[in-house]
Formats: sequence, structure tokens, C-alpha cells
Amino acid sequence: MKFLFIKILIITTYIIYNHNSYAERIRDLTTIVGIRDNVLIGYGLVVGLDGTGDQTTQTPFTIQSLRNMLSQLGVTIPSGINMQLKNIAAVMVTAKLPPFAHVGQKIDVIVSSLGSAKSLRGGTLLMTPLKGIDNQVYAFAQGNILISGSGAQSGGNNIQINQLNGGRINEGAIIEKSIKVDFNNKESITLQLNNNDFSLAQQISDAINTYFGNKSAYPKDSKTIQVTMLRNNKLEKVEFLARLQNIPIIVGPSDAIIVINSRTGSVVINREVVLNNCAVAHGELVVEIKKNTKISQPNTILGGGSTVITPETEIVVKNQGDSLQEISSGTSLNTVIASLNSLGAKPNDLMAILESMKTAGCLNAKLEVN
Repeated sequence: MKFLFIKILIITTYIIYNHNSYAERIRDLTTIVGIRDNVLIGYGLVVGLDGTGDQTTQTPFTIQSLRNMLSQLGVTIPSGINMQLKNIAAVMVTAKLPPFAHVGQKIDVIVSSLGSAKSLRGGTLLMTPLKGIDNQVYAFAQGNILISGSGAQSGGNNIQINQLNGGRINEGAIIEKSIKVDFNNKESITLQLNNNDFSLAQQISDAINTYFGNKSAYPKDSKTIQVTMLRNNKLEKVEFLARLQNIPIIVGPSDAIIVINSRTGSVVINREVVLNNCAVAHGELVVEIKKNTKISQPNTILGGGSTVITPETEIVVKNQGDSLQEISSGTSLNTVIASLNSLGAKPNDLMAILESMKTAGCLNAKLEVN
């Protein structure tokens, strides 16, 4: 009997483990309202550039900032001196203040050129205050900038890889002021779904209520779920949230969506897209115009004539595309891809084909054009 109980326990554990391995966690599907990053921004100067800084005649604010900074350090520059510096650049510094960040913690910053600097490679950001939306200083940034791009020029020719006017400083800012988020005094939290889905909101609410054994969660709409942290629950607030976020959810079918980026020509199709039988004619209309010259010579025996040059124009219309093709129905992503690839269309042409298929009713998906 004891052996049978151990065997059942092992099988049950194996089933639960495999069941959870194919499930999504609540932390992957939702975010907690109020726990978010806060953006910071600041204006600063980068020095130490190898002649690739701002052109001071085009960016007078760079010189003005330099004068203000030097005056604070006790250096006075006589008026009327036009400083022509090439190793300094004005920049904007941005960062994200994470939730529950404490004073003294370091965060990454992004440095971007504001003026006419050609490159920030080799530059050092001077101490820059970073402010929040309330105009309060929350951090100070300073350090050497890491540029991922590269470039070279010689004899009027130049080559450049990636962007040289922007970089980052890892742990380049030190937090001087934190934003307090107190959960101990809160009786409830709000979960926000990453995507609007009524069925998923109800499913998450049911899973929370089943796990904690009470009616502590209910969906307010397709985007938000209200969760009450009951006082009779012996778990601390942090432990309660930790267990809540790790509850597994078996995600069902989502909306069928095709995202089209008209600027880059990219087309992204999710696994829920279904095609019905249809016929598609795809081709490009090509017009060729050929100009020939016809020369008429007179009869040399009879005489009395002259050479005549007559231009002739020939217009040929060609359809270089394929003939009418049948697109078979498909209920899997691989079948949909194979059917669309059979057209041999480029991404830009595929956009027009998908829109026409949607209008004709043979494409069961939402089209989002960015």
C-alpha cells in the first residue's frame, strides 16, 4: 500500500510538472498597476572627443553651457572670446528609474547628441542631473560612453556602421532619490493584462481564486483584474504577490492577427491565422517601348528620289507575373506560410494581397498596418 501511494505521488508530480512546463505564468501575462519604471531626462556635456564635437558656430548653446559650467568651477572666461572647440558636444541623457529602487543604486543611461557632433566615441559625460516629470532630481549621471558603431573616412570617402551619435553608460547614474511604493497598507492590487482578452481575464481570476481558496479576484473588464489581499490570509503581502505571479495559466487560442509594417515591408503572422480557399492572380504589368529607325533608299536606276528616315515606335505590354493560382485552405501556421509562399510575392506585394484576401473573406484575421 505504501509502495502504491509513492508510485501515485510520483506520477502525479510528473503530470503536474509537465502540465506547468507548457503553461504561462501570471507574471508573463500581466503587470501590476503601480509597479512601473519612471523616465528620467537631463541635459549635459560630453568632453574628450577627437575633433568630432559640435560646431560652435551652429550650436551656440554648447558654448553657453560650457561657460556656465566653468563659472561654477571658478573659471571666468572674458567676454568677446569666440571659443572654437571641436572636442565637446551637448547631449541629452535619458534613463529609467526602476520600481523599488533605493538611494545609491546604479542604473544605465542613454546618451544622445543634441547638436552637430559627428561622433561621441571616446567621450566622457560630465556630471548631469536627471529629473523626473515633477522636475525633481532623482539621479546624477557621469562616465565614459560606450559606442557600438564605427566609422572611417579618407580622401573624401567615408564608411559608417551603426549610429555614432548615441551610446550608453552601463551603471552610469547613481540614484539620489527614490520613489516609495508601500504595499503593506494596500488591501487590493490591480493586474493589467498585456493584451485585451475577456476569456483570459476570467481564466486568470478563476486560477487565483482556486489557488487561494476564496473569492479574492474578479475581472473588471478585458484588460484589468482586481485582486483583494485578504487580511485573514496568513501570507505576507510580498509572499502573496510572489505566489500569485507564479500561478500557471494554460493560455488558449488568441486573436488571429497579421501585423504589417508599411515602412520596413515586414509582415508578421501569428499561429491563429486561418485561410479559406481562394484564387489569386499576382503579376506586374510591364510596358516596353522600343524606338527603331527605318531608312528608305530611292531606286538608283530610275532616280528622282531621296533618302527618307522614318522613326518607328513599338509598344509591347507584358505581364511577368504568374497566372491565376489557387490558395488552399490552411488551419496551421506552416500551411498558411506554404500557401502564401506559393505566390512568389515580395513583402510589399504581399501586403496588397493580404488586404484583398481580407476584403474577399478568405482571410480570417485582423490586419494591423503600422
